[in-house]
Amino acid sequence: MEVRNETTIQEFILEGFPAIQYLGNIFFLVHLLAYLASITGNVVIIIITWVDHRLQTPMYILLSTFSFSECCFITTVIPKLLSIFLSGRQTISFTACLIQAFSFLFFGSIIFFLMAVMSLDRYLAICKPLHYTTIMNLKTCFHLVTACFALAFPLITGLVVKVFQLSFCGPHVILHFFCDVGPLIHLSCSDTRSVDMLAFVLISFILLTSLLITLIAYSNIIVTVLRLPSARERQKAFSTCSSHLIVLSLMYSSCVFIYVKPKQRNRLDSNREAALVNTVVTPLLNPVIYTLRNKQVHRALRDAVSRVRLQKQSFGG
Repeated sequence: MEVRNETTIQEFILEGFPAIQYLGNIFFLVHLLAYLASITGNVVIIIITWVDHRLQTPMYILLSTFSFSECCFITTVIPKLLSIFLSGRQTISFTACLIQAFSFLFFGSIIFFLMAVMSLDRYLAICKPLHYTTIMNLKTCFHLVTACFALAFPLITGLVVKVFQLSFCGPHVILHFFCDVGPLIHLSCSDTRSVDMLAFVLISFILLTSLLITLIAYSNIIVTVLRLPSARERQKAFSTCSSHLIVLSLMYSSCVFIYVKPKQRNRLDSNREAALVNTVVTPLLNPVIYTLRNKQVHRALRDAVSRVRLQKQSFGG
């Protein structure tokens, strides 16, 4: 395959949010706090999972991998957005733009694949408890995590390579706050029909396959929960499931709105607001929803804090 690129543009301008440019300092502070809170929550999950042996189970290993992917996912976008809000510097080089597009889609795909795997894990734990430890052991868990990364890499690499082969010789203002493939493709002066269709098919496959697996898993979980004899057990299970489903619905609905439509040209403005849901809102909610509400994690955190205090006392003594 011949890889050629006749691009004359060396850098792009990220339009960001021109309607609220005068509120840049306020939005900088809001997004900085959200970013730091998301990173802190996810890093706590990663550390506590690998430090506390009681949490080294398939469920928490999946969650820690999910948290790692979320940290990488939001870090590809938010720091650049913060620099736009703070300094007004909206330029990004062609190479940096492609790297950002690849990283965003790669880690985003991993997140959706992991959500499907985590849904299967919860399905097995709730609906097949007697077979859970046999089916979902650590070896199976590592194989599933590896599969998520291995599946995402060629899919996204192939798409980004096709975008790289396009020629960019005209307008260089990206109608977004980061380099996403949709706005990039629409700036090309090449024939983009095949690349547009490839992006639509690949991203639809990732989103809809993950969504289908998640829906089937949670449908079975809900049916099993409804059969529980104790009203208290049902209420507890529904409380956990409902919070999971709120985050899942936010992520899937915003991504389906952005990507699962053949023509995006007339909806790029609304895509920016929808993208904020995945890059700011859900990464902030996920640590709380998935893990930090969990009693087992609370116990592990208390034990970790106690160990730190004891070590300080022993050094002080």
